Amino acid sequence: MSIGLTLLGLLEGGPRHGYDLKRAYDDRFGHDRQVHYGQVYSTLARLLKQGLVEADGVEVDGGPERKRYAITEAGVADVAGWLATAEKPDAYLQNTLYTKVVLALLSGRPASEVLDVQRSAHLDAMRELTRRKTRGDLVDQLICDHALFHLEADLRWLELTAARLDQLAKEIA
Repeated sequence: MSIGLTLLGLLEGGPRHGYDLKRAYDDRFGHDRQVHYGQVYSTLARLLKQGLVEADGVEVDGGPERKRYAITEAGVADVAGWLATAEKPDAYLQNTLYTKVVLALLSGRPASEVLDVQRSAHLDAMRELTRRKTRGDLVDQLICDHALFHLEADLRWLELTAARLDQLAKEIA
């Protein structure tokens, strides 16, 4: 995910200072990976240099001065273009798990054990996501659903591969 475009999108709601942007980002998108203050401020400096944000005054709330940033028309156009562009679907045509299965077969090790270990890890992750989903708000539920659907697809692949191991072993031999 583009931190810069996400911060620009948050600025469309009105001018904010870096601390407020970090909080808004973490509340909306940082459930599993929060953004660091340094990353927020370095991104804002880059966006300022690119003309996508502008300084919009300074806030003094009894603490250090905080520079407020506002999105420019160029920034709004960048966000609009980003939102209108489809994300590249990841096809995962060459992934580590497939490589492990093939290498296990080539080395004479039981590839079914590789699949079993991975199936167990996927099921553990799915149980944890399901627990998190039941305790979470709608945003957290949607994030968990996205991850669960990907894990379910992986499990289908694991089952299909397990059913075809003998055939795969013959083809790679």
